[in-house]
Amino acid sequence: MRYILASASPRRKELMEQAGFRFEVIPSTVEEKITKTIPSEVVMELAAQKAQDVFEHHGTKDCVVIGADTVVVYRDEILGKPADKAEAYDMLSMLADRTHQVYTGVSLIISKKGQVHTKTFYESTDVTFCPICKEDLRAYVESGDPLDKAGAYGIQGTFAIHVKCIKGDYNNVVGLPVCRLYQELLSEYVSPLSE
Repeated sequence: MRYILASASPRRKELMEQAGFRFEVIPSTVEEKITKTIPSEVVMELAAQKAQDVFEHHGTKDCVVIGADTVVVYRDEILGKPADKAEAYDMLSMLADRTHQVYTGVSLIISKKGQVHTKTFYESTDVTFCPICKEDLRAYVESGDPLDKAGAYGIQGTFAIHVKCIKGDYNNVVGLPVCRLYQELLSEYVSPLSE
């Protein structure tokens, strides 16, 4: 069985490597189109688009394509990647001393023994930040780290000192709920560890 991660995210790649998955990376090049408004539905829709794009161009007889998409949500508003440092600062100021949600959608396209089917799901994790002083916010924004991350932060980096607590899957916040992913693959009788 061939496993393909349809994502260019270095964080997702690292999570799958840490979990011991055997896979290759073929990023999707599809132009993402959002037709949903509920965060859980948005991430599942985008993950499915990525998986479908890679499956159509690179799928084989026995393969599993894994598409994923992550968003940060505060008060039902989706926070994408900041356009610039000013927007990153504003996002983090808004999230400071508050709780927000991180949603990751995962879409699996499983081609096995001539049969192809799709399974799509999402995970949600609550993240609470401590109060953050302006100097710390400015220093983090100036580091450039927030600019390629949804919600303008990475929980696995230097910003971790501002994360008070999380409720749910930590890896989901990084970008991929690997435990849920593995359980879903096992339920389909495909395992990236044993084949």
